[in-house]
Amino acid sequence: MIDITMDVEQYDCPFIDTTDDHGVGFSAIQWDFDRTDRQLETRLMVEGDDRDELTAGLGALRDHENMHDYALLTRRDNVAHIRTVIGETDAMAAIRQNGGYITGPFHIEEGSEIWHVGFDDIECEDTTLAELERDNEFDVLERDNTELPDLQGFVQNAGAAMTLIEGCRDLSDVERETLETAVSDGYFESPRGATLGHLADEFDVSKPAVSKNLRRGQQKMIERVVEALDELE
Repeated sequence: MIDITMDVEQYDCPFIDTTDDHGVGFSAIQWDFDRTDRQLETRLMVEGDDRDELTAGLGALRDHENMHDYALLTRRDNVAHIRTVIGETDAMAAIRQNGGYITGPFHIEEGSEIWHVGFDDIECEDTTLAELERDNEFDVLERDNTELPDLQGFVQNAGAAMTLIEGCRDLSDVERETLETAVSDGYFESPRGATLGHLADEFDVSKPAVSKNLRRGQQKMIERVVEALDELE
């Protein structure tokens, strides 16, 4: 398996067009390609430079000509969770038609997109990259040819990785946001960079409430970590 990381500038992608004009970034959480309708459904986290930039960016994305369906799922300050359906782009078609496949989440900001793409052999990779050069700008940031023993190790531990992912999905929005804020603000550091009172003020709730959300989130994640440790080869 050949795995490459690419920095791609597509000229027909709603997300890239939006980040070209507005201070927002998109990170994929889930994606699924409909081969019949040739559409890509995604759920993404969107972060704006501020609330106004997020509002403008979401509006531009919703109105893009290649946006087939758009839904705002949640929003807090300058961060939003959205669901979108877009038509197949030229770059997506080139990769898919030549046997390529997405191997990891993508991130988009400032007019370009980081892709993780896999190929089964060098010929498929060379053909795809040649086609991409016709209508897109891109740089290959990293290339890794995974040998069978490496791939075997990955497969053996895939169950542990999925256990951790499921742990993240088990979190409620409030639990996830509380944990993220606690980590970013230094609550778990020594000495602490934030207190329960600080977190309570951030979420406009009482100290017992924010403590309860922290404990619930930590318990869910720790249980999954212990399960994953048991599954590791």
